[in-house]
Formats: sequence, C-alpha cells, structure tokens
Amino acid sequence: MSPEKKMSKRQAMRAKRERQARMQRFGIIGIIVVGALLVAAALIYPNLKPVGDIVTTDAGEHPMANDNAMGDPNAPIKIEEFSDFQCPYCARFHEETEWQLANSYVADGTVYLVYRSFGDFIGSESKAAAEAAYCAGDQDKFWDYHNILFANQTGENVGAYTDRRLGAFAEALSLDMDAFNDCFSSGKYSDRVNQDKVDGTAAGVTGTPAFSITYTVNGEQKQRFIAGAYPFSEFQTQIEGALVEMGLK
Repeated sequence: MSPEKKMSKRQAMRAKRERQARMQRFGIIGIIVVGALLVAAALIYPNLKPVGDIVTTDAGEHPMANDNAMGDPNAPIKIEEFSDFQCPYCARFHEETEWQLANSYVADGTVYLVYRSFGDFIGSESKAAAEAAYCAGDQDKFWDYHNILFANQTGENVGAYTDRRLGAFAEALSLDMDAFNDCFSSGKYSDRVNQDKVDGTAAGVTGTPAFSITYTVNGEQKQRFIAGAYPFSEFQTQIEGALVEMGLK
C-alpha cells in the first residue's frame, strides 16, 4: 500500500473518531440540558400553578397573645411547643388539644405557651411557612396565621406552602401585604427558624410535635417532656404534677 493510501486511511479513521467524540459530547450536553430543564420545571411549577382554594378558620381565643406566645410571661410553668406546619400530628394537637390547654391553664396565668418551629424538619416549605408565620407576628397575627396554615395542610411535602400560597394566606387575613412581602422576601426570620431547630434539638426534640415543660423548684430549674400529640389529659397530668412539686397545689 502506498504511503498516500496509508495516510488517507489514518486520516479517515481520525476523522471518524473525532465525529464519534463530537456526538458523545453533544449527547452528554443534551442529557445535562434536559436534566436542568426538568429540575427547573420541578422548582418553578409549584409557584406557577393556580393557588387553589384557601380554607379560612375562626381565629379563636388566644389569651394574652404576644407574637408566637400566649399567656403571662411570668407564669410558673413555661411550655415550648416544637412543631412543623406540615406535620399531621402537629395539626392534630392544634385541633384537639391546644384550645383546651389555652382555656384551662394559659388563660388563668398558670402556663406560658410558646410556639417554636423545628426548622426544615419535614422540608423546605416547613421553614418557609414558619418564616411567614413570624412575619405575620409582626402585625400581631401570628396565631391567626398559625391557624390558617394548619387549616390548609395537605399532607404533601411540596405545594401546600408555596410562596404564592403563603402570600394568599396573608391576604385572607387582611395583612398589610407590602409589610408582609418585605418581611418574607428579605428572609428576616430565616435565622430565627434555624435557631428554633437548634434549641429544639438541645431540648431533646427528635420529632414533632414535642413539648418542653420548664418550671422552678427551690431555685432549681426542672424539665418535663412530652413527645407526640398526646391528648389534653397527658398535659393536665404533667402540669398538675409540676404544680405539686412547686408547692402550688
């Protein structure tokens, strides 16, 4: 075979390899582009789809409400609830037990009840919902917003608390939307929600809802702990036991 033919064959093979390499590169780029589009669609779609129906509820009674707390700050017993607005057991506590606790022990000054989030425990929308509730608290509407969040819980980790729906809840409560949107979009309470989770973990919280009950006996701080959406009777037992320890019963 002449040198010219050998060179032509090598050039043809090199050209073929180059074409194959280009095709592989194009294929990889195509896969990356398609993947990026799918991820973008998954992130964007929840905020483009219709907001849907908003369930509103009676605001209810929240004795001595102040931001995310209710009751007398000097009450002998403090209960910190660590919760997640996407948690169905937290919704159960809200619907079945919270009002009994408020009427029986918060209203008479025995218990100071504080709601704390547990960060992004279930998902990113858990954190967003908590931040939005704290923003509503700037307008003295924390508990109203807390109620509407639980009323619109869907059991899905994505879609119940999109930014658009969180804004729609604020509108349904007639909040000052400029103030709410400025608060929420700025991430004003992002660090506060993160700190909730840090504090909850330090208190022994591993799931939601969980309740840290603190009180003082002879100058020593005591703690009782309830993990789960127990009925009012369990809270009654723990509170009455603490009152006996303090000599108030």
